[in-house]
Amino acid sequence: MTPTGELAARRVLVIGGAGYVGSVLVARLLDAGARVQVLDQLIYDNGFALHHLLDRDGVTFTRGDLRDERVVAAAAAGTDDVVLLASLVGDPICAKYPDLAREVNADGAKRIVDALDRLGVRRFVFTSTCSNYGIHDPDSLAAETAELNPQSLYARTKIEVERHLLAAAPSLDTSATVLRIATAYGMSARMRFDLTVSQFTRELAAGGDLLVYDADTWRPYCHVRDIAKAVMTVLTAPEERVRAEVFNVGDNGQQFTKRMIVDEVAKHLTSPQVAYREGDTDPRNYRVSFDKIAQQLGFRVDNTVQTYVGALVAAVQNGIFDDAAGNPRYGNHEVRHLG
Repeated sequence: MTPTGELAARRVLVIGGAGYVGSVLVARLLDAGARVQVLDQLIYDNGFALHHLLDRDGVTFTRGDLRDERVVAAAAAGTDDVVLLASLVGDPICAKYPDLAREVNADGAKRIVDALDRLGVRRFVFTSTCSNYGIHDPDSLAAETAELNPQSLYARTKIEVERHLLAAAPSLDTSATVLRIATAYGMSARMRFDLTVSQFTRELAAGGDLLVYDADTWRPYCHVRDIAKAVMTVLTAPEERVRAEVFNVGDNGQQFTKRMIVDEVAKHLTSPQVAYREGDTDPRNYRVSFDKIAQQLGFRVDNTVQTYVGALVAAVQNGIFDDAAGNPRYGNHEVRHLG
């Protein structure tokens, strides 16, 4: 099952639509004929990610804080569906701003869940993370029913909202779905180079020395276009297949150790400079089963890490991202705007 023309009649609110995934999703929704309302606080000065979209028919933008119930209600007025992408995404930013992470990722998200029926929306998609599995025997694949073993505040906030949503879902008029998303990669108008695949590729393609910790730990990876595709698949799926469901988002064949990612990048370079060190800087180590979303929704990814790294190497070497080193616009490093 893939996104269909059904979206042409839909009005979708994307909370966090100026983000790394959000800017890609907004563009794809518009291409499918949906009318899109974007709500984003632009906490990373990331409004540039929407510059190419704001003069298209069917898109409107509101700058606002998801913690403000009145702002969310106004943005959601007249919409059919709500997709909640916005949060402090990633372990480092949550560790840097723990109070804000709880307010946004947990408390603010739960208030949105509690308001769903009042907002009158048909579908709600909450984006969570495969990091919730934390440490899981990589010899077995973690399905949606596997024990959650969070290793960070980021994952704990996501699990808190998941549980709140799943407890409420059976009594909601709104059809609500949780997507646990694999580690993102891929090019976006709001590009990030603080995520493993893109970080390793950019640093090596730019001729830098790369130090890799815990090289043999596993993660699943998913391209931002495929993450957007998964959201759209849920929005257009028969309600009985997605209501109160949790889906891992990714592909069984797109799971790699850090060493394997380096090896993929090295195929496109001459003598890359890489050093490996065991440091236990990040204990997460897991592989994930993506059978459920494939079997229940017919979802398949269209992109692979293997193809992507070659394209990014070429982009870096041709100067597309010549200002990336140390530029805060390319990562979730510092919250710059709250009000």
